[in-house]
Amino acid sequence: MRKKTKILLITATGVILLASGAAIFFYQAVFGPSVNMKNQQETLHLYLSDTDTYDSVFAQLDRNEALRNATIFDYLAKRKGYKENIEPGHYEIARGVSNNELINRLISGDQTPVRVTFNSIRTPEYLAAVLAWQLMPDSMDFIHFFHDTAALIKTGIHPDSLVAVLLPDTYEFYWTATPEIFLQRMQKEAKNYWASRRELARKQNLTPWQVITLASIIEKETQKNDEKPVIAGVYLNRLRKNIKLQADPTVVYAVGDFKLRRVLKAHTKTDHPYNTYKYAGLPPGPICVPSKTSIEAVLQPEKHNYLYFCAKEDMSGYHNFAASYAQHLINARKFQKELNNQGIK
Repeated sequence: MRKKTKILLITATGVILLASGAAIFFYQAVFGPSVNMKNQQETLHLYLSDTDTYDSVFAQLDRNEALRNATIFDYLAKRKGYKENIEPGHYEIARGVSNNELINRLISGDQTPVRVTFNSIRTPEYLAAVLAWQLMPDSMDFIHFFHDTAALIKTGIHPDSLVAVLLPDTYEFYWTATPEIFLQRMQKEAKNYWASRRELARKQNLTPWQVITLASIIEKETQKNDEKPVIAGVYLNRLRKNIKLQADPTVVYAVGDFKLRRVLKAHTKTDHPYNTYKYAGLPPGPICVPSKTSIEAVLQPEKHNYLYFCAKEDMSGYHNFAASYAQHLINARKFQKELNNQGIK
C-alpha cells in the first residue's frame, strides 16, 4: 500500500508541475515580452487604413516577424473582439511589448502621431500629393476638399485665400487626419502666427495677405535665406516709389511655364494680372505658398537704397544689387553673357 501511495503522490506532483508550467507559459505568452522585431529594429511602425481587415493586420505583423507567439495573439484577438474592431491609424510598437498590451492599444485606437512636413508649394494639387505621402487620405481626397467651396467656407476659409492659412513647417498629426482636420489645424496655426506679426506688417504698410503675396515672389527669386531680407528691401523700395516690381517669377506664373529658365522680353509682354512687368504694384495674390523665412524677410526687411538686383554671373544663386539703373545694366549684361555662354535660352 505504501508503494502505491508513493506512486500516486509522485503522479499528482507531476500533474501539478505540468499544470503550473502550462500556466506560467500561458501567462508569459500573454503578459510577457511578446513583440519581436525584424532585423533587430527597436520599434515597428504599423499603418492601418480604413480598408484593413484582421487578416491584413496579422499579415503585416507576420511580414515584420513581430509576433513571437502568433497563436496566443490570435487567441487574444478573438477573445477581446479585435477581429471585428479594426481601428485605422499609425501605431508605433516598441520591442518587448506584450501581446495583451499590443491588442489593447490596437483596439483602443491609441495611435502615435506622425510628423507632416511641407515646404514652399506652387499649387494645391502639389500640396495634395505631398500630404498623401504622409497621411492616410489619398491625394484626390485633399484635392476635392481644397476645391470644395462650400466645405472650405464651412471650415472658415475663403476659397480665394487658402494660401493664407498654409505655413510651411513640420507639424504633428494623427495619420488618419482628414483634409478638413488638416485645414482646421492650419487655420489655427496661421491665426497664432499672425497674432504677433500684424503690427510688423502694418509698419511696412502691408496687410498679411500682401505680405504673403510679396513673400511668394521672394520665395521664387532665391533659395538663399540670408539674401531674402535684401531682396524684400528692394521690392519694398520699389513699391514706395511706385516703380513696377518687374519680378521675373510673376512672369513665369503669368506664362504658365514653370520650367522656363530664361525670361525674355517677349515673356514680359504677356497680358496677365500677375505680370508685374505690365501692371504696377503687387499681383492680386501669391504665386506660391511661401516659406516662413520669406514671410519674415518681408516683415523685417533690410534697409538700403537698392532698387535693382540681378543674378550673379558666377551662377551661385546669389544676386548683385544696384541703386542705379546704369549699374544694374552692367550687372545684367554680365549675367546674360554667362547665360549665352552656357547656351541657356
